[in-house]
Amino acid sequence: MSLLNSLIPSLNRQPAPRVETPAVEPEPTIKPLFELSETPEAWTLAVMLPGVAKDGVELTADETQIKVVGRRAWRQPAGWTALYRETSDAAFELELSHENAVALERVAAEMRDGVLKVTLPKHAALQPRRIAVA
Repeated sequence: MSLLNSLIPSLNRQPAPRVETPAVEPEPTIKPLFELSETPEAWTLAVMLPGVAKDGVELTADETQIKVVGRRAWRQPAGWTALYRETSDAAFELELSHENAVALERVAAEMRDGVLKVTLPKHAALQPRRIAVA
């Protein structure tokens, strides 16, 4: 490979063929309000999920990402007509990236009063250590 091709690899390449995908509309989502705080041992994530019950929350964590999805369980009663509604039925979705600094085996979560609190412990290598001087 020439130096020019390594610097600008798209000069000698053909455009990728277009692949037709089925016309499936993605479900609309809302990014919830959240607060992230840090202590020397862990990060604490508080996600506001109004109207979401504990069984409507999906929390996944992997080496690079934390994902929270919350779905409301409210259904419109039969024969009921809304004149005005401040909230939508869209699901909440929050994705946060991290640099593999979370000890995934010790992640804990608690849902109370529409607020999901997630404790994300830091890997031991990132935590401060007290070193005794001899």
